[in-house]
Amino acid sequence: MNKHHQTLELDRVLQMLAEQTTCPASRELALRLTPCDQYRDAADALRRTADINTLTNRYGTPSLGGIHDCTGALQRAKLGARLSAGEILQIGRVLRTIRTIKKWRGQGETATAADDLFRSLSPVEGLEQDITAAILSEEELADTASPALADLRRRIRRAQLKVREQLDGIIRSPQYAKALQEPIVTLRDGRFVVPVKIECKNEVKGLIHDTSSSGATVFVEPLAVVEANNEIRMLQNEEQLEIDRILQEFSERIGQVADTTRDSFEALLQLDLLFAKSRLADNMKATVPELNEDGIIEFKKARHPLIAKDKVVPVDIRLGGDFDTLVITGPNTGGKTVALKTLGLLTLMAACGMMLPVAGGSRAAVFGHVLADIGDEQSIEQSLSTFSSHIVKIIEILQTADRQSLVLTDELGAGTDPTEGAALAVSIINALRQRGARLAATTHYAEVKMYALQTDGVENACCEFDVATLSPTYRLLIGVPGRSNAFAISRRLGLPEEIIEEARGMVSSENTRFEDVVSELEATRQQLENEVTAAETARGEADRLRAEMRRQAEAHEAALEKLETDARDAARALVERTRSRTDLLLNELEELKKQKDKADFSEKVAAMRQGYNRRIEELRDTADPVKEKKQEEYRLPRALREGDTVTVAAINRQGTVIAGPDKNGAYQVQLGNMKMKCEPGELRLPEDAPKPPKKKQSDGMRTTRPGNAQREARTELDIRGMASDEGLMEVDRFLDRCMLMGIKNVTIIHGKGTGVLRAAVQQHLRRLSIVKSQRPGMYGEGEMGVTVVELK
Repeated sequence: MNKHHQTLELDRVLQMLAEQTTCPASRELALRLTPCDQYRDAADALRRTADINTLTNRYGTPSLGGIHDCTGALQRAKLGARLSAGEILQIGRVLRTIRTIKKWRGQGETATAADDLFRSLSPVEGLEQDITAAILSEEELADTASPALADLRRRIRRAQLKVREQLDGIIRSPQYAKALQEPIVTLRDGRFVVPVKIECKNEVKGLIHDTSSSGATVFVEPLAVVEANNEIRMLQNEEQLEIDRILQEFSERIGQVADTTRDSFEALLQLDLLFAKSRLADNMKATVPELNEDGIIEFKKARHPLIAKDKVVPVDIRLGGDFDTLVITGPNTGGKTVALKTLGLLTLMAACGMMLPVAGGSRAAVFGHVLADIGDEQSIEQSLSTFSSHIVKIIEILQTADRQSLVLTDELGAGTDPTEGAALAVSIINALRQRGARLAATTHYAEVKMYALQTDGVENACCEFDVATLSPTYRLLIGVPGRSNAFAISRRLGLPEEIIEEARGMVSSENTRFEDVVSELEATRQQLENEVTAAETARGEADRLRAEMRRQAEAHEAALEKLETDARDAARALVERTRSRTDLLLNELEELKKQKDKADFSEKVAAMRQGYNRRIEELRDTADPVKEKKQEEYRLPRALREGDTVTVAAINRQGTVIAGPDKNGAYQVQLGNMKMKCEPGELRLPEDAPKPPKKKQSDGMRTTRPGNAQREARTELDIRGMASDEGLMEVDRFLDRCMLMGIKNVTIIHGKGTGVLRAAVQQHLRRLSIVKSQRPGMYGEGEMGVTVVELK
């Protein structure tokens, strides 16, 4: 790997990427991944990753596990070689994976930047299915691989069974009982033999094939089964020839699609690499940065991917916009090097087409070279000191750097005399800027900080450090030079005050004034930052309250509008329902008028029609616009019974309840010569109406006492054991009683028995006009032993 990339630890990120792949070949691709040095290539790679991430988040990530590199086997098959069963099986797995990934892509209709890879997948379903059906493992073919193979194996089994039967006769024979070591049949060199004691080997005539390790047993093939064993061996040879023929046939078929399958396999590897990038992005909670070729970097809330999630501190890094050089200062262990490595590593990851662990709205640039001088690499063999090692690297960087380069240097000019080192650092920065490179460098030199303050295009930055706790915050503050805080840290750690004061006196007055200015700037910055934070908090709270008030106002307005709409709809429905019922009533009156010859009757009908029309128009006027009205709520003081005198509120006329309630809860009321169906809410029971008389409990009633004693009509009739005629009479009486009481659903228990009584009851029910439907009982109701009846 490029040593600059290795310095920035790109190899460790690629190792993390390789762990997300699902097959060895794509793992190698991940480890060999190199950053793109052209904007178009990097942008295309990043778009592919982003599109695949969108697909996997919507449809899940498919697995390519279990496939291996089969390009060698495909090439040999193309040249006519016969592949082994294991190689053919591996190619079958590849074909199955190709088909699976192709089908997975078919779920999404939106075009993606990786569609060219999906189009390169060419499934061969017929070949794949044949391989799966014929080859069971790397060592075994299925009997169904060919009719000839199935026939040969059937003949082999038959011959083996014949040999075993002959040998079973031998080992059970008393003639050979003493000669056999054990009464078993075994195999040696593919031939069936029996174990014989060494001293009795001449008693069993046959061929000796093997001797036990102890030498006490010889394995003899009796002469009686030699021919049968020979037949089995011949059949096995034919079986192997048939297997070779099948494998050759599969190899020829694979050779015909070798090129397209190889292209599909290579596309699979690229897709698996994209799936790995997507999985890694999800693990890092990464986003897609905006790429550019102008050298502008703006990472928001950037996190170093190799630092644990619970320890990493997000930093904001900018470079290449208002300034092309960033000088990072601050105390040791303050996070300067981490910020530098984060800048370089994320730039390389973006060039590799990887999503970055940054906040949305971040921007990344593509560079031809990313050059890094980070770390202390003394070389004893080359007699190089720390300073010499850095200078050697700087020389190499100066030879390579150009307008398409990002240069990262740590402790620039360190390791030598401070005055000379600072001057050398400034000179190196100038040289790199003249070459057009983007530069980020860390330093402790006050001269370099001053240079950054005085030079256009060069910006200071510092890693914040809390002197009170002697701990860094790891925040990168751009635009503010940092202090080394050596005196403060030394005092905090307990260095004697006189030593610190003596050292402070040795510092030049110019440096002291500079450090004082930096301290004042830092104090002002912190004060302004606190004020900005407070202002942003207040503004956020104000925005939240404003949004909450707007939401509540919109909710109230929507609720008011809904109430008005509902009220208008309800009023219109009331008018239409009233008109419909009135028309029905008037039509009935017209029919009655035809039957009456009295003149005064017609006049009454006309007056009634006029009154109803006037009432309807009044109701329509009140329906729109909507006006708030408190409607009188009325609830019947008790359930209505047949014979109750009630008032129909809509027409303010009294009538008598003659039936009800039905299954919808409505009652039928007799108004003179007219009958009318009314809802309970439309009826009024006079306050002085007498309560209905209590009935004595009889055969057809059962009593329940949930609180006050109430009588409830019986809904079941048991006629088991009755003759058909007697049972049908009881059914008629029971149904008549239920109709009078308004009961709609009843159960007749007739038992299963011979089915005669059940058939008679069900046939009788079909002839009754009061029966709406009937059905046998369900599980838990009595099943075929009962009939459930619904009355009209």
